[in-house]
Amino acid sequence: MKAKNALYAQSGGVTSVINATACAVIESARKSKNIKKVYAGKDGIVGILNEDLIDTSVENAKEIKKLMHTPGGTFGSCRHKLKDARQNKREYERLIEVFKAHDIGYFFYNGGGDSQDTSNKIAQYTKEAGFPVTCIGIPKTIDNDLPFTDNCPGFGSVAKYIATSTKEAALDVKSMSKSSTKVFIFEVMGRHAGWLAASSALAQSKDSSAPHIILLPEVPFDENKFLKKVKDSVNKEGYCVIVVSEGAKYKNGKFLADAGTVDSFGHKQLGGVAPQVAGIINKKLGYKYHWAVSDYLQRSARHISSQVDLDQAYAVGKAAVEFATSGENSIMPVIVRKKSKPYSWEIGKVELSKVANVEKKMPKNFISKDGFGITQSCKNYLRPLIQGEAKVPFEEGVIQTASLKHKLVKKKLKKFKV
Repeated sequence: MKAKNALYAQSGGVTSVINATACAVIESARKSKNIKKVYAGKDGIVGILNEDLIDTSVENAKEIKKLMHTPGGTFGSCRHKLKDARQNKREYERLIEVFKAHDIGYFFYNGGGDSQDTSNKIAQYTKEAGFPVTCIGIPKTIDNDLPFTDNCPGFGSVAKYIATSTKEAALDVKSMSKSSTKVFIFEVMGRHAGWLAASSALAQSKDSSAPHIILLPEVPFDENKFLKKVKDSVNKEGYCVIVVSEGAKYKNGKFLADAGTVDSFGHKQLGGVAPQVAGIINKKLGYKYHWAVSDYLQRSARHISSQVDLDQAYAVGKAAVEFATSGENSIMPVIVRKKSKPYSWEIGKVELSKVANVEKKMPKNFISKDGFGITQSCKNYLRPLIQGEAKVPFEEGVIQTASLKHKLVKKKLKKFKV
């Protein structure tokens, strides 16, 4: 089989460990006889359509290894949904042109559900067009909502950040609650699945019941029931810590924080559920409050990443190259849990057609009866994923990160408007 070039790209919201996956793809491809060079799409699929391809072969091995402790998406990401070929054939034709012009035989797309859908569509189209390209989707999403994989690379580190931040903030609020703040609201990401908010419960211990309330997208928000829970917590413990998912919604399906706009994927733009909840509490109960939104901080906090998460992020990238060069196509590497105690896992695979556009939400047996917390079964699932401290090198007191050349390949095609 004639060696071909590989093309890797990052998509959607990035994570503190997605570059570990990039590192794995590049390092593994450099060892393969079937792959010549690895190009990276600048800013995801958008860069590929624009023929903005980064030549990773000019980067030395030491800088590539530094990607293991570099957060963000080193090659740039995007939110661009590739529509069905019947709706937007020109983009697919353009991809074929780019693939042909740069001798691309392997395509690795690192992202969440929409990205897996994109990988699947490209695999199908290139086959039908007579220029088959091996397409492997590589899982990544802090939302932990991809099906078939036990968990998603990127999630464990955010879960660790949230659990730790919840515990630290709870101690702060508790110390001030006698004469000052009674309620603290912590907003975390999670549009339709409450995995991230649920992870805050790992902060609970025999010495602390905080967070006292977790608002999940899977449980409709009942204002009266919620306010009673807040009041009971303040009366009993003197304070109340609330962790709320950005996707918390009313019974009619409307988000508490619906901003009235949508993003490029067609998802509702959500903004500020924490102040919304704080306003309800202040108006009805009059308690002094503080709120915080973790936003980008939770997914970029490489200084507190989980070692398990880092290991898994590298493993799926390595497996993607191994699957591709052994003849697999249109699949996604998945994490298979073998045991929870002691925790052990391995890499498996699933067809992309089964993954695309399927969202994994929290099962009912993971949610407490009152809907404001999680069960022991959920904690047993979550806890192994935050284990281990993935240490990072610091330079002059600040995290040290990779510094890549990002040299673009010379363009061979006419300009294209995305």
